[in-house]
Parts: sequence; C-alpha cells; structure tokens
Amino acid sequence: MSRILALDYGLKRTGIAVTDDLQIIASGLTTIDTKDLFVFLEEYMKLEKVELFVIGEPKQMNYSASESEKHILPFIEKLKKKFSNIPIKRIDERFTSKMAFQTMIDGGLGKKKRQNKALVDQISATIILQTYLEQKK
Repeated sequence: MSRILALDYGLKRTGIAVTDDLQIIASGLTTIDTKDLFVFLEEYMKLEKVELFVIGEPKQMNYSASESEKHILPFIEKLKKKFSNIPIKRIDERFTSKMAFQTMIDGGLGKKKRQNKALVDQISATIILQTYLEQKK
C-alpha cells in the first residue's frame, strides 16, 4: 500500500502528517514554511508513494467556510494541477489547534515547547489525518 499525507495549510507554515504503509497509524512528519511546500512535496513524492492528500477544512461554528478558506482553495487548485493523479479529501479541522495544544499539555511538554507553533501545526495535521482514518473505518 501507499501512504496518505495530511496537510494543515497555513499562510506561514504547513503542518504535515503521514500514515504508515498500511494506513493504520497517523504520525506527524514535519512543519514546512508554506513558501517551500511544493518543493518539499516533490522531494517527498520521489521517496514515498502517496495515494491521497487529506487537507484540513476550516469552518465556523455554524459550519460555514472560515475566512482562511479563501487562501486554501487556490493552494488546492495548484496541488491538483501539480499532482493530478492524487485525489484530495477535506476534513473539518475545527478545534484541531486546541486539541493539539491539549495533547502537548497531556504529553507533559513544558510551557516553552507548547509555544512552538510549528509543533502545534504538525500535531494538528496528525489530528486531521487520524480523524480521516477513523471516518474511513
């Protein structure tokens, strides 16, 4: 099997998570400066087979699109053109940042490490991917 790659897209940074080859476990991979994201993805795809992109879908509490969606849609269009053979699924990402922060607290990370926004983005991507895996079952 191949991997599923999840992206928590942001204007500055994008958190990335990936499954194992059997698509059972979601793990944080890295956080990339968004300006370098396509270079990273091209290099990653040379090393690993990816069958699906899962991208967070920011929504308001009333399920309407979040303001940041207007930045994500052009990214998705570019992603579709660049990797046209890989489908894209969207997953509601409400509360993922709060869940990521709570995960850091529960994991015993100190206050200084919890302020690491790149780590929060990576954990958020992992939560998005884990949500997808659970919904897929």
